[in-house]
Amino acid sequence: MALNSTSTTYTTKSGDTWDLIALNVYGSELKADWLMQNNPELIHIVRFDSGTVLSTPKLPEEKSGDLPPWKAGA
Repeated sequence: MALNSTSTTYTTKSGDTWDLIALNVYGSELKADWLMQNNPELIHIVRFDSGTVLSTPKLPEEKSGDLPPWKAGA
């Protein structure tokens, strides 16, 4: 795994999968969909070879569920 704390890319190692990369980058396999949305040209790959560079943008801020949408500014 090649990930820099300030980087917005991830360089795969052989055998990486979307969910494993999401776990390494974002701390949750459930963020694999975010990775796929931001790398549509690679969506056909299930298991990566080494050296593929993925875009790993910051996750969007999650909104608090405490307020109804009209009060939260949504």
